[in-house]
Amino acid sequence: MFNQALIQHLESFIPLKENEKALFEDKFVSRLVKRKEKILTAGEVCKQYTFIVKGCFRMYGVDDKGFEHNIQFAAENDWIADISSFYTQKTSQLNIEALEASELLQIKQQDLFFLFTNVPKLNRIFKVMIEHKYIELQNRVLQNFSSTAEQRYLGFLEQYPHLSNRLPNTQIASYLGITPEFLSKVRKNIQSKA
Repeated sequence: MFNQALIQHLESFIPLKENEKALFEDKFVSRLVKRKEKILTAGEVCKQYTFIVKGCFRMYGVDDKGFEHNIQFAAENDWIADISSFYTQKTSQLNIEALEASELLQIKQQDLFFLFTNVPKLNRIFKVMIEHKYIELQNRVLQNFSSTAEQRYLGFLEQYPHLSNRLPNTQIASYLGITPEFLSKVRKNIQSKA
């Protein structure tokens, strides 16, 4: 039987027929990844769309001063890819790194397109998923120029409630655009109000 976590995830959007599920079997490749291993490095083309069965990842860019800026986190039952690089097949400016030892299912572009054609429901599922990611990104951009660090941290907790205790302060601070020390002050301030 094909990976149940992926099937359950997809069926949380739209139920799939058995013959549709059967098409998935040879299109996804299972992969184990060590902590700190990259599945995408800036300068490469993003060749796989990745479903996380177990583990946690970050997608980040590096500025011209060498500072890392986290753009997105993804953990169990979520997807991660540089969507721009994946669809255009142009080199990525981003890195995707495992924050924990992880188990993945990956699919190449041509295999995903085959499934879009042969399982039209999957095309709709991906459309909804990408729309949700776009909304998250849009909200994050708005927060970055109109919210305090405390409001951004509360927004992070709302978006990633299951990751707040799994991620080191340095990773969360990078995502929020603040230092780890300032993040500690923000957390203390929130606790004092509670």
